[in-house]
Amino acid sequence: MDAVSDVSFMGSLFGAGGSLLGYLIPFVFVLTLVVFFHELGHFWVARRAGVRVLAFSIGFGPELIGFNDRHGTRWKIAAIPLGGYVRFYGDEDAASAPDAEKLESMNPQERKESFFYQPLGWRAAIVAAGPVANFILAIVIFSIVFMVYGRQVAAPRVDQVGAGSAAAQAGFEPGDLVLSIDGQKISSFSDMQRIVGMHAGTALTFIVERGGAEVSLQATPELKEVKDPFGNVQRTGLLGISRSLSAGDVTVQHYGPVEAVGMGVQETWYVVTRTFDYIGGLVTGRESADQLGGPIRIAQVSGQVATFGFGALLSLAAVLSVSIGLLNLFPIPMLDGGHLLFYACEAVRGRPLSARAQDIGFRIGLALVLMLMIFATWNDVLHLATM
Repeated sequence: MDAVSDVSFMGSLFGAGGSLLGYLIPFVFVLTLVVFFHELGHFWVARRAGVRVLAFSIGFGPELIGFNDRHGTRWKIAAIPLGGYVRFYGDEDAASAPDAEKLESMNPQERKESFFYQPLGWRAAIVAAGPVANFILAIVIFSIVFMVYGRQVAAPRVDQVGAGSAAAQAGFEPGDLVLSIDGQKISSFSDMQRIVGMHAGTALTFIVERGGAEVSLQATPELKEVKDPFGNVQRTGLLGISRSLSAGDVTVQHYGPVEAVGMGVQETWYVVTRTFDYIGGLVTGRESADQLGGPIRIAQVSGQVATFGFGALLSLAAVLSVSIGLLNLFPIPMLDGGHLLFYACEAVRGRPLSARAQDIGFRIGLALVLMLMIFATWNDVLHLATM
């Protein structure tokens, strides 16, 4: 399927108007793909460690369909497609809280198959494997997109300079070709947009080519709210320039496997750095918490992005995969990062935290996760109300 027919097909399937079905199908596809590989990471390493896996679930709640494999694992799809879990032998629930009564009654062979009685290194590896799988999935998806669909590259050439903008104050002129920013080589307009977008309020040094000579300019991007093609508002740094669309300034580049993987790693790292930049902005007050979105926003964006084609939807899945991987590494009990925090304490103390301490930690973690979900969902509702 070529790019034109791909966009046409996806557009007709999901509809530019954004019907409920048009949001639901891409949302379930994207979230299921990301969750499946996250849980597959846990599952694969657990099997390598000899841990018995009781269940591998995509979604929560009542089981819709499932089967048992030859190792006794129940693979199933549940009714609520908002996550998933892998349940190990000895777990009390899907959050891998230990079942103290069952653990105490285990014989030596059962202990070898229990997650709880694995050496510390194996337990940490099993927990960390979920987020790691998310990062690997993102790299693979980005690589496939770069190989199959290519990448539109616009030269970092200035077409117009907004009156009174940061670029105008810095002395930018139409026709300027940006060569570097703070010593970092610039090869495309999107490279420049990313750096500028992440450095609102920070003075940047630009080297531009003008009339065959190199000119140094200093500009400070302004933090402004902009709307994407779907009306979603984002806060980002802007210079106030537009790119050149002249023949020769816009090309579509395709990449071989090795180049594509390198680009996939770069793209994944960019999402990581942009996420931490946003978190830092929240702490300093530069960013607004209203940008945090939950399932409703993900569903909305999935449906909107799907109208651009399957390649765009895959790219969204890659971004979401990185985000879920990072979120799960936060040191909050209930999340993978919380388990790793407990293991770090165990490594320092030479023994696990008490059952009571872990139980209190899980309760606090559950409260934090629920508050975050409620806050994100509230943001989603307000976002929809203002569209």
